[in-house]
Amino acid sequence: MNNNISDKDRANILIQALPYIQRWSGQTIVIKYGGNAMINDELKEAVMSDIVLLQLVGINVVLVHGGGPEISQMLKKIGKESKFVNGLRVTDRETIDVVQMVLAGKVNKTLVQLLEQHSGKAIGLCGLDGRMIMAEKVIAADDLGFVGEITEVNTGVITDATENGYIPIISTIAGGYNGAVYNINADLAAARIAAELRAAKLILMTDIRGLLKDKDNEDTLIPVVNVSEVPSLKREGIISGGMIPKIDCCVEAVRRGVKRAHIIDGRIAHSILIEMFSDEGIGTMFY
Repeated sequence: MNNNISDKDRANILIQALPYIQRWSGQTIVIKYGGNAMINDELKEAVMSDIVLLQLVGINVVLVHGGGPEISQMLKKIGKESKFVNGLRVTDRETIDVVQMVLAGKVNKTLVQLLEQHSGKAIGLCGLDGRMIMAEKVIAADDLGFVGEITEVNTGVITDATENGYIPIISTIAGGYNGAVYNINADLAAARIAAELRAAKLILMTDIRGLLKDKDNEDTLIPVVNVSEVPSLKREGIISGGMIPKIDCCVEAVRRGVKRAHIIDGRIAHSILIEMFSDEGIGTMFY
């Protein structure tokens, strides 16, 4: 027991959570799971218990995951070098086989098992199931191989899972109309899935506090951003580098009908619960 928290504080935490539980019950939220929260064992446990709690209070949770480090590790084992262009993995025929095996296999099923160990009811899916994610090859100046751009998301298999009490855990492999298999950026896939599900929230778990006015000072967090402000924040250099694609995903999701999109710090244990059930929230919210 943490003796630093008084009984009154405990009661206040629960009372503060109540209106949020009432507000979000019956709604769908999409969580993009990645970064340190997917590697650190203590954080993994916290994420899984958060998700189970959300489901227990009546929230439909959809978990979308990547697995870049595990893919790189497997490629290294077979003596293949990982190559990236503008943050996207160059995916030749041999690499897409590895991506499919690692993401839809090892990573996905490990997460299913972990959630079930926390008394959750999970089902592992990938974009190939029920033609959930369909894609075409990304056309870029540098040929990225089997990297796909989403053309459609069919949510039937996802809603079938949630309506039957399962938490869908989705790996972002997509099918092509020509029978090809494509590697999809997990942030992009989560944003598009959230939009098609008309989700109340999209939550991207990252290894940073959120959007910072000064990227070197975590005390300069910008807690709320209207998507109309994003172009000027880019011009000012506040949104730059690796934050650009993540924030573009949030903007895309909101413009497609998701009520709120959030970038939160997955290095903080129970950051999902803090975002969902507290007045202050955590990270940066886009609306």
